[in-house]
Amino acid sequence: MKTSMKSIVMSGFIVASLLVASSCQKDDMNAVQYGSVLSVSGDGTTSVIEANLKSALVETADLTESELASLVKMKEEEKLARDVYAVLAKKLGSQIFTNISAAENNHLNAIVLLLTNYGSTETSIGEAGIFADAAVQKLYNDLVSKASVSIEEAYITGALIEEMDIKDLTVALTATTNENVTLVFENLLKGSRNHLRAFNRQLTTLGVVYTPVYVSQADYDLIVSSAMEKGKQYRMNGQGNGMGKGKGGKGKGNKGNGSCNN
Repeated sequence: MKTSMKSIVMSGFIVASLLVASSCQKDDMNAVQYGSVLSVSGDGTTSVIEANLKSALVETADLTESELASLVKMKEEEKLARDVYAVLAKKLGSQIFTNISAAENNHLNAIVLLLTNYGSTETSIGEAGIFADAAVQKLYNDLVSKASVSIEEAYITGALIEEMDIKDLTVALTATTNENVTLVFENLLKGSRNHLRAFNRQLTTLGVVYTPVYVSQADYDLIVSSAMEKGKQYRMNGQGNGMGKGKGGKGKGNKGNGSCNN
């Protein structure tokens, strides 16, 4: 009788534990949201959803000097792309340049958002078409001059810029362990590949066969022959204000802080 009663009590405890665990799992499923940080239009224009980016950031250590340098470099490259495309949109009246210039401005803002999150002072953007680095300024001037010759040269220049971004983002990703930097760079890389696909479409329509400069022919062929990338789903904190912990970081990161423990 005692054994039987003990078994009943034990069974009741197990059932109760399972019910509590099930309830916690349901609560977690209801509370946790996932979302993409990318918005991709039909023509391939790819923008960062800033509210989702904020929510996807996690707590990390401070940026290293090399990570900060990479972010500042990519900030300049995104500005370069934005400014070149903005000039070409006005000169040539091509909608693809208008759309992608706006997307590059959005990418620029995403990098500034991350720099701000870590308390960096390297957040200034400056006047359109003006760069503090003499080499970047010369590159900008040369690209605008070359691209202004014809619509064909403009699309070739667009493809060249996106190639450059792809190469530099790929290198930067190998040199960081920071989850937030990786998140931003991975999504900007998807955006650059999508924009390269968009410019390739325009060149193909004109009957132009583009020869890549910064990536291999095999990599280029693989990119332009594949579908536009939508981006993966990230855990959201549900409030649109998740900020990674870093030097000067002030927001809350996406730590698992629910009350149910398994």
